[in-house]
Amino acid sequence: MQSVLSLSLALSAQVSAMTIPAAPFAGSPTSDTYPPSGTLPPESVIGFVGPTPTGVEPAAVQTAPIYPYNEGDSSSFPLVAPNAHGAGADSTFNIKKYWGNLSPWYSVPSADYGLPGASPLIPEGCTITQLHLLYRHGARYPTSDAAPARFAEKIVNATKKGFEVSNELKFLADWTYKLGAELLTPFGRSQEFLLGLEHRQLYGELLKNFTEQGTLPVFRTESQDRMVKTAINFAAGFFGVPEYMDEVNIEILVEAPRVNNSGAPYEVCPNAAVKSRGDIGSTVAEKFAKDAFDATLARLNSQITGLEFDAADAVSMLQLCSYETVALGYSSFCGLFSEEDFINYEYYYDLVFYYNNGPGSPVSAAQGKGYLQEYVARFTHEYPKPYSALNETFDNSSIYFPLNQSIYADATHEVVVLDTLTAFNLSALFKGPPLSLKQNERRNSFSASKVIPFATHFTTQVLECPAYRPTKQIRFMVNDAVLPLNESYPGCEANYHGLCSFDNVVQVLQKRIEEIDFNHDCFADYTAKAGVDYNGRAPRK
Repeated sequence: MQSVLSLSLALSAQVSAMTIPAAPFAGSPTSDTYPPSGTLPPESVIGFVGPTPTGVEPAAVQTAPIYPYNEGDSSSFPLVAPNAHGAGADSTFNIKKYWGNLSPWYSVPSADYGLPGASPLIPEGCTITQLHLLYRHGARYPTSDAAPARFAEKIVNATKKGFEVSNELKFLADWTYKLGAELLTPFGRSQEFLLGLEHRQLYGELLKNFTEQGTLPVFRTESQDRMVKTAINFAAGFFGVPEYMDEVNIEILVEAPRVNNSGAPYEVCPNAAVKSRGDIGSTVAEKFAKDAFDATLARLNSQITGLEFDAADAVSMLQLCSYETVALGYSSFCGLFSEEDFINYEYYYDLVFYYNNGPGSPVSAAQGKGYLQEYVARFTHEYPKPYSALNETFDNSSIYFPLNQSIYADATHEVVVLDTLTAFNLSALFKGPPLSLKQNERRNSFSASKVIPFATHFTTQVLECPAYRPTKQIRFMVNDAVLPLNESYPGCEANYHGLCSFDNVVQVLQKRIEEIDFNHDCFADYTAKAGVDYNGRAPRK
């Protein structure tokens, strides 16, 4: 069956949509309207394909004796990150795990969320029937006009006036800004390819459902370049190259202001950008950073004349450590900062995302409502109702929004993943009082580097367990950590494997959908503040 790369455009919040065929690019699936442009000819035409016997599809999540955990460094090959300033050569402190949303993803132990010993492997006596995957793009360059670029401009201006550096800062004398903007880095592409490969290895057996139905999977993403490349690299890892061009439909949803898109709900939620509502985390984080790096700034400022670094520069240089490493493979900025600095850097991002897109935000649940509705629609085989950032017409079409897939894979941004987790009310990720404005008073389980790093993934397994549970079961995982449901989902009992009755979870999520008022949270006039757990919903007057 010929696959189609489709471009979906919803015109505004709560109006109908249209489809525009995508212009071809090298390696893209094409339609009769747009003939191949740079595509590879099929192997049958080239010949010399070698032996091609097809073995049994892998199902490692069902059959492997142990789960292939990502131990950290294996997820960041071939990146090189030095030890923190002052750390010995034998230090086990991994700075890449303290970069917040700029960290490469790694497997998080289920014990971190209250299920010690739980495994992503399918429990004995169960079989998996359906996989739902929501994942983030891989490592990218900074967004346009972000702090690293502004820091570089500051260095250029200082160079014109004349400045001197010594010791650790000598590299700045001839340092130049080498990063692009927005696009996936080569490492980011490899993350998504390997993520696709991993999921084929774990869940490939589920493809037999598509073969039996004579259909192709529909995987979704957004129209930004890094999002399209993310979906393509994931599909290439999952299906192979060039096989993916014939084995999956990649649906592209336009990401633009005032355009419906569950993968970019902030475009139709004005309050998301208001500092007293959806953007309180950024303000809180800046306040935290003002004196978090004083000791290091004093040390660095003693090594430079003609320029003085401030707290904003410290954050910029830490970001350069992260971005240069994932883009260039190494950054001299990393070794300037101590272990304490990296811990504070992580907390800076924890504050940003907890209060912008987590339970401390008044708009996060509204923004995650679109995906929540779509998940429940796939669970119940009923098209979702609008009243959020749903894709409208496309969510009511068996072509663009099929309800009978055994594998779903949607690519999006980290903020939307966190919005969705908040909408799902997965409270184990945020256990404890609201994040304190002081890092040494942390009493909440939330960590941005664990929950929303580059290539993060939120996994839902639907299971049949006839051996000991009479009804269909479901469970949720974030970066391989199995999450307990009993504390936030009424009717779910404490369970070693994180399982709960499928029907019960659906009822809980349907109630949650009804509770989230998208119009009020995204459009109403109200004021929110840090230090409050809003459960992702706006306060009422």
